[in-house]
Amino acid sequence: MSRTRIKICGLTRPEDVRAAVEAGADAIGFVFYPPSPRAVDTERAAALAALLPPFVTAVGLFVNPAPAHVADVLARVPLQLLQFHGDESEADCARYGRPWIKAARMRPGVDLLEFASCHPRASGILVDAFVDGYGGGGRTFDWSLIPAGFGRPLVLSGGLDADNVGEAIRRVRPWAVDVSSGVESAKGIKDAAKIAAFIAGVRDADG
Repeated sequence: MSRTRIKICGLTRPEDVRAAVEAGADAIGFVFYPPSPRAVDTERAAALAALLPPFVTAVGLFVNPAPAHVADVLARVPLQLLQFHGDESEADCARYGRPWIKAARMRPGVDLLEFASCHPRASGILVDAFVDGYGGGGRTFDWSLIPAGFGRPLVLSGGLDADNVGEAIRRVRPWAVDVSSGVESAKGIKDAAKIAAFIAGVRDADG
């Protein structure tokens, strides 16, 4: 079966980037949403992205950004993928000429098929728990809200950690998983042992 890809999000320190890469992460996420405790400015993000070896993807997370802000980040940080977590339209997401994914905030009543149809050019759809405001709340959601045979690359997020990621993969069979708070010792501070345990849990579920 396909190998589940792994993104570690919200990195703020060089040692955390190195730990994620050494443990086998496929992608690293940098948060460009100032209210987040995991937010980084362009200077720090550029320095962290410079630590990435080939074939580890640098992802930039934005929430309802001003286009000038995204353009400034892209001019200084070598991002390969954009991730939008706000109320951005298809046109908002596609205007930068980079591959992108769109986050759906899941709760009862959300029609994921309809949501995905509104973003046909997205490289994938990320599903996360609905919380007040924006950004990760470290909460899981009812995975049965994801329709069977979704048909688009699905990135599963929301309250994942080493203890539940195996069950999540076996039940949902996502293309990728995305974790932030589940591998932290404090907000914005990653724990190398938790990163390694999380990735081991993914590999075990993949068999």
